[in-house]
Amino acid sequence: MKAPDDRDLTETGLPPTGAGRILLIACGALAHEILALRRLNGWDYMDLQCLPAKLHLYPDRITEEVERAVTAHRADYDRIFVVYADCGTGGQLQAKCAEMGVEMVAGPHCYAFFEGVDHFAAHDEEITAFYLTDFLVRQFDAFVWRPMGLDRHPELRDMIFGNYTKLVYQAQTDNAALRAKAEDCARRLGLAYEYRFTGYGDLVKALAAQA
Repeated sequence: MKAPDDRDLTETGLPPTGAGRILLIACGALAHEILALRRLNGWDYMDLQCLPAKLHLYPDRITEEVERAVTAHRADYDRIFVVYADCGTGGQLQAKCAEMGVEMVAGPHCYAFFEGVDHFAAHDEEITAFYLTDFLVRQFDAFVWRPMGLDRHPELRDMIFGNYTKLVYQAQTDNAALRAKAEDCARRLGLAYEYRFTGYGDLVKALAAQA
């Protein structure tokens, strides 16, 4: 299939693809990575539906949107797997998935499972790090700069990011253009810059377990 547009993934998500036996209900910010893994591993029996990535700006809405998607498609699939971590829902998403009898990705957020949940948990000194993934680098203005009002009120930068010390770019792909843009994002936020190539991290294991 044609690669989805990042703006569409941010605003509207992605409807179910194909006619497989397993449905992955995921955040739009993970669409490119999931589609790449499906292609590389021949997981054609896995369909993907992505909810709008902008839900991360309103994490209290994630649980109800995931529940709505599961309910809408449950009868059409042998199994449904939720490709969200907790993502700021305060345990509500995990509780709802358990209630519905569907599995979900372990961990607090996608930064943890890209890095490796166990490895991430062992480095709690990075509480002052601000993380970006490939998708968030591409969509930095849509997810960070404009929603936080920094395009209109640049003086807010130090108020919002004053307690951060560095921007960590967790790269899923080795892309020189994204590395340059991530460095620029760090400069705009007034933060030190660190590059880490994480690849797909624990996302590979989570999806392989559904195969």
